[in-house]
Amino acid sequence: MIGWLPTLLASGPARKTLGLLLAAITITLFLLNLRRAGEHAGRLAERLSTTERTHDIQRQMLDAASRRPADRDALADRLRDGRF
Repeated sequence: MIGWLPTLLASGPARKTLGLLLAAITITLFLLNLRRAGEHAGRLAERLSTTERTHDIQRQMLDAASRRPADRDALADRLRDGRF
């Protein structure tokens, strides 16, 4: 049953066809892997930008909290002076 395989591979055109087929499969798999790696890198970049925006907002909130009035009297003074 497998006796025809060595005979087939011994012929020149079959070898060339098999070689081209293997090359095409290799290139296809490489391109698919490259695409998947690009998608993964894109997701990581998006996650990084989201994290940076979140940290910026948190920093702004902390900065605003550090400048808040200490008590109601300080708040009233700021409102009277128009510095709020």
